[in-house]
Formats: sequence, C-alpha cells, structure tokens
Amino acid sequence: MILEILTIGLIISACLALFLDDAVYSVAALAATFLFTALIYALDGAVFAAIFQFAVGVGTLTILFLSGELLSERAVKKTSSSKAFGLIGAGVVLSLPALFLSISGATSAGVSINFGDALWSLNGMDVILQGLVILTVALGIVIVLYERRNSGK
Repeated sequence: MILEILTIGLIISACLALFLDDAVYSVAALAATFLFTALIYALDGAVFAAIFQFAVGVGTLTILFLSGELLSERAVKKTSSSKAFGLIGAGVVLSLPALFLSISGATSAGVSINFGDALWSLNGMDVILQGLVILTVALGIVIVLYERRNSGK
C-alpha cells in the first residue's frame, strides 16, 4: 500500500513539474519527484541507489532553481487553481494502472538477485546518462549567462 501511495505521489509531482507555469513551483514539484523516487528505491532495498538519486536530485535542483530565478521573467499571471487541480487529476488518472494492475515480484527465470542489488550493480548506463544530462544543463546555463553578460542585459 505504501508503494502505491508513493507511486501516485511520484506521478502527480512529475505532472506538476512539467506543466506548471511558475519556475519556482515547477522546481518544487521536481524536488518532490526526486524525493518520491528515492523513497521507492529505499523501500525496494536499493539504499545506495536511493542515496545517489537524492544526491543527483539535490544538484539538479540547485542548478534549475538558480537558472530559473536568474533567467526567467516574473510571470504577470499566476497559475490558476483550476489548472493545478486539473494537473493533479491528470496525475491521479495516470496512476490508476499502478493501483489496479499489479506485477508479481516472483520471477520464473530462477534468478536469485534481488531488486536492490540488480539496480545498484547494473545501472552503469543510467549513471552515465544522468551525469550527461546534468552536465548539458550546466553548460547551457553557462552559455546563456555568458551571452547575457556580453549583450549587456
């Protein structure tokens, strides 16, 4: 039951992070997405992956928050509450399959490795791609700030 609640929270916060107009609220929703992901990893026994996910999330949020504050113009209109509730409703609808469809944890292949060990020892490409994404975002922000400084804005 706890895993289903975390999954619903993960999907709702991801929807809010993608579609909210204000950068600060979007980054806060992204923080919740990283937190829910780390909690799901920890519950499945992948404690080191949870710590790594949380650490990468904190670094990413720092970069996104600073760039959102420095580079975005203040929105004149605020996000309406009906849009926010619509996004939460869309997240709930998207999470319904996670509530009603269950995938068995038992495997018929006879593999004797649990989820936490498999996730931590077989995620080399995932770690490389997350690092590449953070590097790309950081370089993009540096380029934008450099161009703003040279143009005098």
